[in-house]
Amino acid sequence: MKFLFATGGTAGHINPALATAQYIRETYPDSEIMFIGTADHMEARLVPAAGFAFKTIEINGFRRSLNPQALVYNAKTVFKLLKSEKDSRKIITEFNPDVVIGFGGYVSGPVLDQAVKLGKPCCIHEQNAFPGITNKQLAKKVDRVMLTVEDAKKHLECRNEPAITGLPVRGEILRKNREEARKELSIPENAQLVLSFGGSLGAAPLNDAMFDIIVKNSESGDIYHIHSVGTNGKEYLERFKEKGFEEAGENVLRKGSCEVRLYIDNMDTCMAAADLVIGRAGASSLSEIEAMGKASILIPSPYVAENHQFHNAMALVNRNAARIIEEKNLSSQSLGEMIDELLSNKETLFEIEKNAKAMAILDSREKIADIIISLAK
Repeated sequence: MKFLFATGGTAGHINPALATAQYIRETYPDSEIMFIGTADHMEARLVPAAGFAFKTIEINGFRRSLNPQALVYNAKTVFKLLKSEKDSRKIITEFNPDVVIGFGGYVSGPVLDQAVKLGKPCCIHEQNAFPGITNKQLAKKVDRVMLTVEDAKKHLECRNEPAITGLPVRGEILRKNREEARKELSIPENAQLVLSFGGSLGAAPLNDAMFDIIVKNSESGDIYHIHSVGTNGKEYLERFKEKGFEEAGENVLRKGSCEVRLYIDNMDTCMAAADLVIGRAGASSLSEIEAMGKASILIPSPYVAENHQFHNAMALVNRNAARIIEEKNLSSQSLGEMIDELLSNKETLFEIEKNAKAMAILDSREKIADIIISLAK
C-alpha cells in the first residue's frame, strides 16, 4: 500500500503525522510512505530525519488585510496556489497513493484538493477544537474527517460522520511515572512541584507574570518550581541572576527550591513529576497533559489563527479538566492567586486531574491509522 501525507508549518501539525506514519510503517513494513511539505518550514528537516520520502511544493497563506503590501503579497499567493496545485497533481499522479492524508497547514489544501479531483481516497485530521480555514474547506470534500476533540465537530460540514481519534502523543510521555520522575529530578515525594513554560520559544507575558512568583518561591522554599523562559527569553535569565539565582548547568539557574531553564529538553520527566502545569494551549501540549492526567492553568496565545488556543483550552475548562487565564487578565497577582488556590485544595486538584485523564485518548495513533488503512483497502 502507498500512503501520501500532506502537512507542514508547525510541530503541532508535523509530529502527529510522523507518529501515525511511523506506526503504519511498523505495522505494514512493506508499505510506501511519502510526505509533501514546503522547503522553508520545519517539515523539511523533521520528515527526512524520520526516514520518510519528502517532496515539496511552494505555498503560503493569505494576509487578512487591505493595505497595499498585503494586496501585493496576496496576488503572489494566488500564483503560488495555482502552481502548487499543478505540482501536487504531478506528485500524486507519479506516486499513485492508495490514500492521501492531510494533517493541517497550508500545504494540505492544494494536495488534498487535487487528490479529491483525481478520485483518490482522502482523509484529514484536525488538531484543534476550532478548525482552521484549510480543514474547514477540505472537510466538505474528503471521505473521512478525524478530530482531536468533539468540540470541533460543530464547526465543520463533513460528508460523513467525523471520528474522534484524539491526537498522538510521544511514547515517552506515556511511559513516565511520577515516582521515577521525582527521583530523577531530586524532588521530595511530599513536595509540591509547579512546571511552567511558554512553548519552545517562550512567551514574554508568561515570563513576566511568573517572575515575581518564582523569586518569592525561591526565597520561601515552600513550593518547588521548574520554569522555562524559552529560547527567545535569554534576558530573563539575567533578571533571575540579579535576584540571586546561580548557574547550575548550561542555561540553567537555581535558587532554593526553584529552577529556571532556557529550554526544557526532558519534558516527559518534568511533566510526570509535576502537581500543576502552567502553559499555552497548543493541541499537542494539551494532549500530553491529558495523557498524564495533570491539573493545569492554561494561558492561550491570542496571536494564533482563529484564536484556536482559546477554544482548545475551553474544551478542558468546560469539563472541569483545567483552569484558564486569558492573557489580557494575566498578571503575577492573578496567576499567583490561582496557583495558591489549586495547590491548597487537594480535592480540587485531584478532580481536575481525574477529568483531564478522562479526556485522554491513549490509542490515538492506532485509531487514526485504522481509518487510513480502511480507506487504502
